[in-house]
Amino acid sequence: MNFIEEELNYTFKNKDLLKVALTHPSYVDADYNNERLEFLGDAVLELVISDYLYNNFDLPEGKMTRLRANIVCTESLATAALKLKIGKQLFLGKGEVLSGGQKRHSNLANAFEAIMGAIFLDSNFDTVKKVILSALKDNIKLATEGKIYKDYKSRLQEYVQQNPNTSVKYLDVDATGPEHDQVFTAQVVINGVPETKGKGKTKKEAQQQAAKAYILKNNI
Repeated sequence: MNFIEEELNYTFKNKDLLKVALTHPSYVDADYNNERLEFLGDAVLELVISDYLYNNFDLPEGKMTRLRANIVCTESLATAALKLKIGKQLFLGKGEVLSGGQKRHSNLANAFEAIMGAIFLDSNFDTVKKVILSALKDNIKLATEGKIYKDYKSRLQEYVQQNPNTSVKYLDVDATGPEHDQVFTAQVVINGVPETKGKGKTKKEAQQQAAKAYILKNNI
C-alpha cells in the first residue's frame, strides 16, 4: 500500500481507509469492502472535475457535462488506475483473481473512486482535488483537446437533445453469475422501442455498451 501512496504523492493518516478502498466485495477475509467509499469518491470526482472545467474553460453547460463524463467514465479512471498500478494492490477473492480481476476495468475504476473517497475523508477537499487533478491530468488534456470520447451515454443523450421527438431510456435486462462476479445486461429503449443490448461487469458499463452498440448501428 505504501507504493500507492508514493504514486499518488499522498500519505494516509488513517491507513485503514486505504485498505478498505482496495478491498473488492469478493474478498471474503474482510468484514468490509470498498463499495461505500466508491459511492463517495464518485461524487468527489464529479465535483472536482466540474469545478476545474467551470474555472478553466468558458464553455456551455452541455459541453462541460460531456467533457466531465469523458474524464470520469470507467475507461478513463481505469487508465489512470493502471498507471498507478492499483490492480496489483487490490484485495480480491480467489475467483476474481483467477478471472483476471486485477486488470478488469470496472474493478480498477471502482478502486480509483474509492481511493479518492478515502483521501477526502482522510484530509479535505483541497487536498483530494490536488491528487485527482494530478492523477487525471493526461485524461483531462485528451478530453479537452477532443481526443477521447468514451462516454457513449452522453453522446447518445446529446443526439436525443438535438432530435426533440426522440427519447432514450435504459432497461436493466439481466444479471448472471455469482454475486461477486456478475455480468449485467442492459438495453437501450428509443421512443419506447427496445433496441441494442450491452453487457458489462456493472450496470453502468452495460448501459454504456448498449449505447455504444446503438451509436455504431445507426452511425450517430
